[in-house]
Amino acid sequence: MSSELLDALTALEEQKGISRDVLIEAIEAALVTAYKRNFNQAQNVRVDLNLKTGSMVVYSRKDVVEEMEDDRLQISLEDAKLVNPAYEIGDILEQEVTPRNFGRIAAQTAKQVVTQRVREAERGLIYEEYVDREDDIVNGLIERQDARNIYVSIGKVEAALPVNEQMQGEVYKPQSRIRVYITKVERTTRGPQVIVSRTHPGLLRRLFEMEVPEIFDGTVEIKSIAREAGDRSKISVFAHNDEVDPVGSCVGAKGARVQTIVNELNGEKIDIVEWSEDPVIFVANALSPSKVLDVQVNEEEKSTTVVVPDYQLSLAIGKRGQNARLAAKLTGWKIDIKSETDARELGIYPSSTSAFIVQDDESQDEVAFDLYQDDEE
Repeated sequence: MSSELLDALTALEEQKGISRDVLIEAIEAALVTAYKRNFNQAQNVRVDLNLKTGSMVVYSRKDVVEEMEDDRLQISLEDAKLVNPAYEIGDILEQEVTPRNFGRIAAQTAKQVVTQRVREAERGLIYEEYVDREDDIVNGLIERQDARNIYVSIGKVEAALPVNEQMQGEVYKPQSRIRVYITKVERTTRGPQVIVSRTHPGLLRRLFEMEVPEIFDGTVEIKSIAREAGDRSKISVFAHNDEVDPVGSCVGAKGARVQTIVNELNGEKIDIVEWSEDPVIFVANALSPSKVLDVQVNEEEKSTTVVVPDYQLSLAIGKRGQNARLAAKLTGWKIDIKSETDARELGIYPSSTSAFIVQDDESQDEVAFDLYQDDEE
């Protein structure tokens, strides 16, 4: 082995972080295989690399036995003592068997091993870099598309955006920039594979963390998210400081903060409601922007019956039941919505436990309501 290769091993250790000892062990193992394959040998051998001279020597290894059964793997004690009288049964005798033209084979094999190990090391480093970024948001550049995936360059790796993680109606143009959420990083035979999403609720969470300082520093906490990507989402927020308005913090002045996120998600509507440990209040808030008259709770079935004004029934239910569906997912409670007239006819409103939940439209955030009032249509 030439000294140039040894210099290359040292350089790889410094530049790629690959241990030279690990590379040398891999080369020695590969040379053993190359020796057996190219010289049709089935005996046990060991290859020794001299780091100072760059030379390599092949040694055969045979067990010293009383009676020899396989001359490729064993040597009799009598023959071993002819080499060195100190040998005893159970020892291993090594003899040099380096072929004359082994240098050329060795150099080619070493080059292949180094190339493979460098590739594996680079894949390993990329995997380690991105596995720590699972559940994080990254900027990417759309590269190409096939029948199953859109491929997004996110730095050192090309991430896959599967069809089921793509937002309905969103157009993905090559060479356009996009923000994606890393859902999975796994090792494959072709290197690390990164799966990203545009529909995951975590994308919405990370966008709010980026846009709302109060969420980033922990003053305001996102308690739950219900999302139908590309159409509408609801998030519940809670302030750990009584002097902070959690909904107002997320909406921002004149709706600037939430509008930035809406633009990033291509117009996806976002309802921001205040979380409460009281299911009556939380369910009422979750049905925003509709006005709620009463919430009756069944703890055993974890279900609620909600009474709304007649003119607000369609708004509370939403198009194709979306508002009610998202509210149920956000709160974790089943929600049965009744109009005030129907509730009175059924005798469930007013009840002894009825509470006037929302008295007027001022209790709804004006900016959020303006953004989503078209649901009444």
